[in-house]
Amino acid sequence: MPINEPAKGKKQSQIEEYVDFYNGAGVQHIALLTDDIIRDITNLKARGVEFIKVPDTYYIDMQARLKQSGLVLKEDFETIRSLDILIDFDEGGYLLQLFTKHMMDRPTVFIEIIQRHNFSGFGAGNFKSLFEAIEREQELRGNLV
Repeated sequence: MPINEPAKGKKQSQIEEYVDFYNGAGVQHIALLTDDIIRDITNLKARGVEFIKVPDTYYIDMQARLKQSGLVLKEDFETIRSLDILIDFDEGGYLLQLFTKHMMDRPTVFIEIIQRHNFSGFGAGNFKSLFEAIEREQELRGNLV
């Protein structure tokens, strides 16, 4: 179970914002495992669930990393890209994941949808992308000070 704490810096981190709005420590997100992330993300989006936006540069870099590694995804890369699904992998397998925007009227809880292919990690390779997406939302709310 990952445990996060605020990082000291010039700007308010997304963890600090969470702690402030939650009024203390708590569960920041819940992960739901699926065997077909493309189907489920498509269905959730059709029902109005909002997900983080992943910049196109992420997919340009990821495509190069996948090519260099020789890993072949079972899912179509362009479909993954069009749905903003994140990819993490190692020599044994990969995972696909996507995070909703905050589910409440304040920036507290969000949901992760995750599909694993012989991969037991937490998507550590996507932490930077996730934090950047959360901070983009935080900036839109005017809380990235």
